[in-house]
Amino acid sequence: MNIVQLETFRVSVPLHTPFKTALRTVHTAEAIGVRMVCDNGITGWGEAPPTLVITGDSLKSIESAILDVLKPALVGRCLLNHESIFQDIHKILVGNHSAKAAVDMAVYDCLSQHSRLPLYQYLGGYRNTLETDYTVSVNSPSEMAEDALLYSMMGFNVLKIKVGKDEIGTDIKRIQAIRQVIGDSIKIRLDANQGWEAKAAVRAIRKMEDLDLNIELVEQPVPAHDIEGLKKVTDNVDTPIMADESVFTPQQAFQVLKTRSADLINIKLMKAGGIYQAHKINTLAEICGVECMVGSMIETRLGITAAAHFAASKKNITRFDFDAPLMLSDDIIAGGIQYKGRTITIPDAPGLGVKSVQIH
Repeated sequence: MNIVQLETFRVSVPLHTPFKTALRTVHTAEAIGVRMVCDNGITGWGEAPPTLVITGDSLKSIESAILDVLKPALVGRCLLNHESIFQDIHKILVGNHSAKAAVDMAVYDCLSQHSRLPLYQYLGGYRNTLETDYTVSVNSPSEMAEDALLYSMMGFNVLKIKVGKDEIGTDIKRIQAIRQVIGDSIKIRLDANQGWEAKAAVRAIRKMEDLDLNIELVEQPVPAHDIEGLKKVTDNVDTPIMADESVFTPQQAFQVLKTRSADLINIKLMKAGGIYQAHKINTLAEICGVECMVGSMIETRLGITAAAHFAASKKNITRFDFDAPLMLSDDIIAGGIQYKGRTITIPDAPGLGVKSVQIH
């Protein structure tokens, strides 16, 4: 099963409402799509959104990395020797995690189709349904409370609240306003997107604990590079702390796990460079008794389908942040994962289960 073609295409889908975090505001989901064709007729798909403030990848850099570097190294290779292919994807190009992830998805799509298994079963097959949270963008306390109430009435029982953009006192008011309207039965997890400093984060989380706001976890409270600060927060609060931007690679995961700098890890394929490396991170975490979440960037259902297959395959992945397709005004694929409220069903068709992709 040799690769005979590797091509890219651009994706652009408006969001029905802006997505706001401490780092950025997104109005349109843009991405580079990947189509990989093998000599036995199998076609694999992948997707890579540009997230400059997190991964450093742009549309042009993703496109160039795939077409100018990865394509020449992969076309003509036999996918059945996939260990050497994955090794080369990560050896011949430093960084460029999103580009690697898109190609990695396509490789796994082809391999699992060849095996006549859905990807989640090819990877382990732990479950075939997931439940996603829904993200509340950072806005005024009253706006966020309105959004949270709406999402809870839509059936979402876990809300991911974006904070970290303003002073911490305002963030606490945001959570208080949300708790007031949704009650105590809905789980709240916070994502500061690196927006706090360690001492301030400790004060804020302790204050929320004192106010009995019942926070499930706090994600990436400090800048990505500040592992000591991350550990300081983890050691000085009762609320579980999740590392996100601090962990791109298995090596970074090892440092966080070795120093017990976080209680949980958020794995994203766009940070890890795809499923091959994401699997290593999850395995390291599981060995250390640390559960993982699999999250995403603002991606279409194409990229999220690959992430969901990976997340569904592993017992140690216990939390799922796959709401991005629900924020989009249009869809680009037929097949793939299916949503019914907060519940995601993984297809039993071979590979990703993607039947077709709109290529413009």
